[in-house]
Amino acid sequence: AGPLKDMNFTIPEGAGVRPIYQFISETPVIFRATGEKDGIIDIVPKTGMLYLNGSLDWETKAVHRLQVECLDENGDVVKGPYAVTIYVEDINDNPPKFDQTTYTGVVRQNSRAGKPFMYVHATDLDDPTTPHAQLTYSILHHFPNPYSEMLFQIDSTTGAISPSRTGSFYLDPQKQDTFTLVVTVKDMAGMTTNAFTSSADVIINVKESLWKAPPTIYIQENSTETHPVNISQVHSNEADVIYELFEKEALARFPFSIDRNGVIYVTEPLDREKKDSYSFFAVTKDSAGELVDKPLQIQVIVKDINDNPPVCENALTVFEVQENEGGGSTIGTLHATDMDEKDTLNSRLKFSIESQVPAVPASNLFIVQQDTGTLQLRSSSLNKQIAANYSLKVMVTDADFQTICEVQVHVIDINDQIPIFEKSDYHNVTVAESIPVGTVILEIQATDTDEPATGSSYIVYQVEEGDPNHKFIIETDPETNRGFVKINKALDFETDKVHNLVINATNPEPLVSGVQYNASSRTLFKVFVTNMDEPPIFQQPVYTANVSEDIPVNTLVVKAEAYDPEGDTVRALRASLGSLVMALGQNIDLNFLYTEDGWETFGVPHFKKCSKESKIPLILHLKDVNDNPPQLVMDYPTFFCYPLRGGEKALIQATDVDGHVYLPRITFSLGDDMDTKNNWEISKVNRTYAHLSPKHGNFEEKVYIVPVIINDNGNPSLENKVNLEVNVCQCSSENSCY
Repeated sequence: AGPLKDMNFTIPEGAGVRPIYQFISETPVIFRATGEKDGIIDIVPKTGMLYLNGSLDWETKAVHRLQVECLDENGDVVKGPYAVTIYVEDINDNPPKFDQTTYTGVVRQNSRAGKPFMYVHATDLDDPTTPHAQLTYSILHHFPNPYSEMLFQIDSTTGAISPSRTGSFYLDPQKQDTFTLVVTVKDMAGMTTNAFTSSADVIINVKESLWKAPPTIYIQENSTETHPVNISQVHSNEADVIYELFEKEALARFPFSIDRNGVIYVTEPLDREKKDSYSFFAVTKDSAGELVDKPLQIQVIVKDINDNPPVCENALTVFEVQENEGGGSTIGTLHATDMDEKDTLNSRLKFSIESQVPAVPASNLFIVQQDTGTLQLRSSSLNKQIAANYSLKVMVTDADFQTICEVQVHVIDINDQIPIFEKSDYHNVTVAESIPVGTVILEIQATDTDEPATGSSYIVYQVEEGDPNHKFIIETDPETNRGFVKINKALDFETDKVHNLVINATNPEPLVSGVQYNASSRTLFKVFVTNMDEPPIFQQPVYTANVSEDIPVNTLVVKAEAYDPEGDTVRALRASLGSLVMALGQNIDLNFLYTEDGWETFGVPHFKKCSKESKIPLILHLKDVNDNPPQLVMDYPTFFCYPLRGGEKALIQATDVDGHVYLPRITFSLGDDMDTKNNWEISKVNRTYAHLSPKHGNFEEKVYIVPVIINDNGNPSLENKVNLEVNVCQCSSENSCY
């Protein structure tokens, strides 16, 4: 109660009949209330009691504005009017309602996780400024749900429905094309069990992904169309994306582009002979530059057209044919090429003879195989006395072009004369056994009266007898047919003191029937070899031994034996790591080389006799011992995406450079401090891999140091403790640390 004045009251809705306030006057008056009483608010005229005769409703009227005044007995206003405002306080008396009982949406296969494809919406009649009308959305049921995680998720504030990470990967219309979600909405911001709840069904149809690589694109080379030319189109599953192309290979000029609708263009004519195929990627990005879809590989094949004429392999092709060759004999093959696509009609070549000069004794002495270019004699033999040379023009054609190739046929004399030596005996020469290989020790000469500069007159010299080990070789000067006898292999006085050689002279071209080589094509020659002091010779060309890599210094590893060609005493050698000891106290040098295949190579030289020495290799096969602890492979950083959701695993790998039987087997464990035990666990995957997993999700966004202990399976086993850096970080949509 109190005197009449301007006043404000706040009254909960639905409170029923009740007094509000009593206005008091010092003199007898009559109270009157006017304004927005709405049949619910009134005042007792004599007592000034303001009251409710029913319940207020915030949803009907949130504020009631009245005027209260005092009247005398004549009805005249003696005080007031004063403003009385009644604010209706909302209570949570209205459940939220979806604007549809059933929603229908479409999602594409491989859609981005977290990208909304539809929305649900609900309203609440209660005061939106209070929790009474603050709504929270959630998914109550998911039919069917074939995986441990839901395929869809909903934004609790906006009602946006999107694929979860699992859904982005597993949604497939071929496996399940329809899902039903039961979506609930709760008021009171979802913070109390007394909140009102409503639900609605959401029917989701899964469609095939629009983001598919087009089939291989075929483009005809040297197109005369106006460029750019539309060759294909790709479609993202999302709207308002930015399309881009990027190359797999670095080209000086990339002849393709893509527009904002995903239409791919070739920007200029292509030339198959320069490049016959292209491979590149189409990608989509959002406005922030993040990848939306996985890159699509685009394949382009450039189709050939017949735009290249045949080309003769040689400006002039020359063949030789003996004058006694019979009809049908092959003279040779004319070669031509075509740069158009191989094994197509565009590059198929046909051959034909256009002309023959001279046309004697006939104009058609030759034929050419149409598809191979093989040139043959038609029937009769040629006669060099009638014509020594023929010039042919051979036309080579493809489907649209033709080229003339020039061919010359030389008629050569038949090989009816044998080479004849100028001497039947070149007597002898004396040489030291140390004479260098390649030294000329004799020049010989034979002559052949067949046509010069042909296979019928060229002379080939060979040692026919007396040289079973090919110690000698004879080279011919092609201009003079003079022969040069050379040392081909080292001579050895102890093996052969004298070589009695029989040398023959022949032609590369076969002799004609009835003609044979005889004594005139042979000559004799004797080589005397003189002795020289030679170095000792080891019994074996190479010595090998097997040792462990930790072998002690001065351990005996091999015994080498040698002999002297001149018959001196045989020496015995012993080699050991760190030193070489030889019988009789002679000096030895040791050369040491480590090779990548794990062999040790020792040059075991010298055993010196006068000024002579010998060297051979000693190969040590090293056996591995376990002397290297295992190491963690640090090629890729170990990280987990923040915040952790549970179930994450990081794969770690260890290696061991020691050689183990079969494969190395690594044992993984963690440090025994309490912090590590409480936060991390490690589990074996196979011989060299393990999974590191967090034990809970309460990790900060920072780098953690995790002590990892690794042991190998050597005997004895070696251990290594590694402080592994593990980064808990914000991740991009591609699951990598920003």
